[in-house]
Amino acid sequence: MAAVAAAPVLPEGEPLAPGHAAAIEAALAPRRAQLGRACLSDYAFSNLYLFRAAHAYRYLPGPWPCVAGLTYDGTRHLLPLFDLAAAPDEVLRGLLAQADCFFPVDAATARALQARPVEIEACEADADYLYPADNFRHYRGELLRKKRQLMQQLLRRHEVTSEPLAATGRAAAQALLRTWMQDKGKAQGEADEAPCLEALELLDRFGLEGRLYFADGAPAGFLIAQRLNDEVAVMRFAKGSDAYKGIYQYMFHDHAMRHPELAWLNFEQDLGLPNFRQTKRSYAPAALLTKYRVRCRA
Repeated sequence: MAAVAAAPVLPEGEPLAPGHAAAIEAALAPRRAQLGRACLSDYAFSNLYLFRAAHAYRYLPGPWPCVAGLTYDGTRHLLPLFDLAAAPDEVLRGLLAQADCFFPVDAATARALQARPVEIEACEADADYLYPADNFRHYRGELLRKKRQLMQQLLRRHEVTSEPLAATGRAAAQALLRTWMQDKGKAQGEADEAPCLEALELLDRFGLEGRLYFADGAPAGFLIAQRLNDEVAVMRFAKGSDAYKGIYQYMFHDHAMRHPELAWLNFEQDLGLPNFRQTKRSYAPAALLTKYRVRCRA
């Protein structure tokens, strides 16, 4: 009989909770502003909180605070809430006594660590997809021609309207999420259903921007976005009914048009899933933002 693998042991810390928001945001908000377009989608308390169950996130307070968790491939990691490059080597070694690596580490920090006694690696499935917002405003060029055609087809067939996603539209969004789950063949609790449902409840608390879309008066899709900094918005959740071809292309277009100041849209990672990867690459990303894993050398 095969032995059952032991569950990874994480640092004790404190289960991630709303009360940790101020301390974590105090560390992450300046980093988001400093990184500009290169800001990673993970650098926001709201996202950590919404996916706390999937990653077993715990807050580790102290002089070198971190958020501990598990990557999607089961690696124990620490998200540092301090300047990793400014910490002494002995501090990094001490912190990693109960974890496998620091993650996600942005490219600027990884460069600053190159001369240190660390190993720096990355997994392609972790990388964020970054696009010029103009890709979605205009869908210009041969690469985006099919996206433009899908949106135009939707607008020819239906009268498309939208409204801010507020408490009055929550039930419609929840129903759309159930439809999306059925369209994708997902069972209850699979995919990102639980974080999405919670996001719908916590839009205002987390400063998320939600919008509900209708086709001929019927709910057709919804989008939840978050501003990372002055340049970039990240698309946190996009759910639409397969009955309305082109609804995704229209929702992304509409968001970009409503925010002419935005230069970039971040579509997060593809998780190594072939369908996610194909879809995200089809929008012609300008860059993949690598999320590095940093380990101390033995």
